[in-house]
Amino acid sequence: MKVLCCVGCSRHPSPSPAWPLPKGPQGKGAPTGAQSSAKPDSQASDDEAVSEVLSHYSSASEGASLAEEGTGSEAVDEQAQEEEAEDKLKEYMDSILDKSAKTRQAALQSLRLAFSSKTLSEFLLERRLTLTDSLEKCLKKGKGEEQALAGTVLTLLCLQMGSGPEGEEVFRSLKPLLISILTDSTASAIARQSCATALGMCCYIAAADLEDLVSCLSCLEGIFNTPGVGEGSSVLVQHGPLHCSALQSWSLLLTICPTSHIKSILDNHWLKLPLLLSSNSIALRIVAGETIALVFELAQDVEEDLCHQDTEFLRAQLKVLATESNKYRAKTDRRKQRSIFRDILRFIESGEYQEETIRFGLECMYVDSWARRRTYQAFKEVLGSGIRHHLQNNELLREIFGLGPPLVLDAATLKASKVSRFEKHLYNSAAFKARTKARSRVRDKRADVL
Repeated sequence: MKVLCCVGCSRHPSPSPAWPLPKGPQGKGAPTGAQSSAKPDSQASDDEAVSEVLSHYSSASEGASLAEEGTGSEAVDEQAQEEEAEDKLKEYMDSILDKSAKTRQAALQSLRLAFSSKTLSEFLLERRLTLTDSLEKCLKKGKGEEQALAGTVLTLLCLQMGSGPEGEEVFRSLKPLLISILTDSTASAIARQSCATALGMCCYIAAADLEDLVSCLSCLEGIFNTPGVGEGSSVLVQHGPLHCSALQSWSLLLTICPTSHIKSILDNHWLKLPLLLSSNSIALRIVAGETIALVFELAQDVEEDLCHQDTEFLRAQLKVLATESNKYRAKTDRRKQRSIFRDILRFIESGEYQEETIRFGLECMYVDSWARRRTYQAFKEVLGSGIRHHLQNNELLREIFGLGPPLVLDAATLKASKVSRFEKHLYNSAAFKARTKARSRVRDKRADVL
């Protein structure tokens, strides 16, 4: 984020750092929870800062000459902001190798926030090898939370590098270590979960050989196909999120598998997936249902007929999950499960998909298939609130979703497209009033509701 300000102006204090400082030995400058989860300011806020600075200069006695001088100082200040932000990133990278585990975790958290909220491919291009070595040390020597953060930062680094030789180099160098931690039953569950996500995402982005893809699929499959996972055993109680992450990464890699491999997966694994629908974990049941819908979709694409398989029992399971009303499950869990499984059952029976529209900036993207849904969800889980910025500016994501080159918009266009706070208030008030009236009619005891 670049904040433009006039030098020495009392109305505009000096800009704060772009990202929070890592926590040092004295505990100063540690990123708080609010800071680490704060969203980056939009481009429109930068435009407001620019217009305010220019109006301040235009009100001075010397008029136009001072306005030109102000523009020049803004350019200098903008460059200073970029240099300051880069210096902070360098400090975070150095802090990854600090002796204090607390300092390393704070630095990794700051890098995670920076990589997910900005596109920094040019800055990271020359430093990727150094950062990769530092992340390798964190994964090898760190514990629990530190390993999980290192896996997330590695995923974001690969995303920043893209699908070219640089991204492939990052993936190839740390792939054996990710597999080692993922398959180590003595490792922390949160670290294994992060490595499962990192292995799937990095392979999806940067794998150039079919061997890498097949080995990653096999490794992930060995996690969620653990005996007892679909039976509600203690294995699932301890490692439920791990199995969900492994199944999500596995299904993500299915979307880029060649046709020949898809057919072998359908023959070998089709009857195993319905077993996961009986899991006690609602998250795993939902991921399993979405994966089954994805497999049906891929089978249609490769013209593979699944009707000869035992699908009647599967449809019966899906109908139960789409209408379940057991009181021992939480109401919100039941509502979420019914909604998703109704969509899954409708797709399997009639081929209809509930299309979604994702809006970012002045653009929008349509999610009209289970493969596209799985891909979008995977990037959204890694990037968080930064997904919209990357959809606008990251060439890799725009290529994956077929959005074309990034749009180049001037400040006037962005400002004209921004809805005022008053207009938002009017819209929300009208929507709230209409929603309240509709619900009141249904909740009225005198209403004849069947």
